[in-house]
Parts: sequence; structure tokens; C-alpha cells
Amino acid sequence: MSATTWEFLRAMLSAPAGKLILSLMLLSSGAWGTLALFYQSPFQPGRPAVWLLCSAWAALALAAAALVWTQYRFQALAAYVLVFVALCAWWSMLAPSDARDWAPDVSRHLHAEVDGSIVTLHNVRNFDWHSDTDFVERWETRRYDLDSLSSVDVIASYWMGPAIAHTLVSFGFNGGRDSTDYLVFSIEIRKERGEAFSAVGGFFKQFELSLVAADERDVLRVRADTRKEDVYLYRVNMSKEAARSLFLAYLAKAQALVAEPRYYHTLTANCTTIVYEMARRIVPGLPMNWRLLASGYLPEYLEQIGGLAGPGDLEVLRAAGRITLRAQQADSDAAFSRIIRQGVPGMETGLAP
Repeated sequence: MSATTWEFLRAMLSAPAGKLILSLMLLSSGAWGTLALFYQSPFQPGRPAVWLLCSAWAALALAAAALVWTQYRFQALAAYVLVFVALCAWWSMLAPSDARDWAPDVSRHLHAEVDGSIVTLHNVRNFDWHSDTDFVERWETRRYDLDSLSSVDVIASYWMGPAIAHTLVSFGFNGGRDSTDYLVFSIEIRKERGEAFSAVGGFFKQFELSLVAADERDVLRVRADTRKEDVYLYRVNMSKEAARSLFLAYLAKAQALVAEPRYYHTLTANCTTIVYEMARRIVPGLPMNWRLLASGYLPEYLEQIGGLAGPGDLEVLRAAGRITLRAQQADSDAAFSRIIRQGVPGMETGLAP
């Protein structure tokens, strides 16, 4: 570092504004470090050692921020930077794993075999849910003919206010005659046994990523009935070629997760952003939008780009597309998929040639 640069930094850090900015940076990095240690501590969660470690890091950041306003600011800054670099080095070495005690509903990877237009899927989930902890576990092998792909629906399942929803994509085959003619892809956290979702933990490598392929009677019923989420279904305007490409993109994503586990991230690798990541391959130049981060507003985004089928504006589509009560009433009926779509606009709309 040149003498001129050093003198400039000294002058900047000696000014009140510079001290304030530096203090805020130290406190912000201290908060990040505290949460990183809390969620990824080598000690067992909830143990006193975790709280002691987090408290020590928070105290270090507070002390450094306070010392910025004294004559010892340069010594404090140098010491903190060294420790923070060590923390970042440890953080960068954390890697996702495929070998944990997984919760049963995300314990298996989807495997696919593609032979021309025929796709054979292994580990399609078709659980019979009675509660989140009481269920009949069923994993099935199913075959689909991509030449008979007939529809694509987007489902938004709201579990925490209007801005936050889980996004699922359902592919219909053979005109959707019964529930086995629909297959739902759901990007989810890969929970360990007994683990619960945390939006904050999702920023700090708490969960791996999972791609679940499931029967609608499983994945939509558990959200609408067992978990009491508010579920909405929309038919998507899409060409047959694009729908086929999107379906194969999900299979490629499943294969990639088998080959190399990936962390879930609350903002950058979640159920909605990954849908966008795959859809971008189909529609080049698809615009990025803040509503992909606030996943509850995905229907507004799809309407904006002309992606929703059916007559009426979004409010009409939303009101008629609310399938929560119908899903609860249909329960395990073999006609579940037909029942939940009754009265939903655009259901007669198939894929464009």
C-alpha cells in the first residue's frame, strides 16, 4: 500500500463519518458471523457451547465497533479483520452433504430414464398423509409419454402471508383423465429427521436442496389439508415444445442434485427462483423481477408476461383458482385432480402446438 493511500485511509477513518460507516460495517459483519456460527456451529444445536460461541463473536464485533471511536481503532480493526477472514475461510469450506438422517418425505432422490419420448421415473412420492408425523410412505415408479403431455399448471401455496408462497409445477398427460395423469415437481428443503423450516436458517446453509416429484393427492393435499396452507392453481400458457423442455429441465435438475448436492438458499436457490432459472432456458430474455423473490407474487409476474390462461383479470383467476377447500374435500379420491380443477378458468386450454 502506497504512503498516499495509507494517509487517505487514516484521514477517512479519523473523520466522524468514516468512523460511523466502519462501525456499521463491523456490526453488520458481526451479526452475520453470529448467525453463521449459530446455524453452522460444530457443537450440537441448543447446547450452551453454541450460545457461548455466538456471544463471544457478538462481543468481539461490538468491542471492535466501540474501539473505532478511540485511538486504538487501527489495532482493533486489524485484529477483527484477521479473525473475520478466518471465519470466512471456515464458511467457504462448508459443503452440502447427501449423507444425513433425512426426513422420510425427502429421503429419496428422483431418478429418471429417458428413452425417446418415454420417461420412466423412479421414487415418485405418493404418501397418504394423516398429519405431518403420521403418514403411509409410498414411493412409486411411473412412466410418462412426453408426446401425450397436455398441460402445465402453476400452484402457489401460501403459508406465511401474501408475499410468501411455495411454488409447485404440475404437468398433465393424456388430457388429465385422473390423478395419475398429473405429476408435480416441488423444489423443497431437504430436511433432516425432526428438523423444521427456518427462513433465516435458509440464508446460512442450514438445508440442502431437494427436488420432489409427487402425485397431486400427496403434495397438494398435504399442503391444503394437513398443513392448512392456502392453495391456488393457475393454468399456464405454454407451447408443447416449451413444456417438454421444462419437464426435461426438471429431470436434469434432479440428476444434478444426485451428482452434486446443493444448498437451499432463501433468496437465490428456492422453489421460485429455480423455476425461473429453468424457464429462462425455454424463453430467452425472460425478464428478472422482484416478484420472483417475493414468491407469493409469482402469479402477478406470470400475468405480466402473458403466461396465464383463462378469461378475466388476475383477481378473477385468483378467486376461481383457490383450490384449498376442494382439495380438503377431495381427500384421497382417485378423481382428486379433476375435483380441484372444477371451475378453475382456462382448464380447457391445452398446450399450443
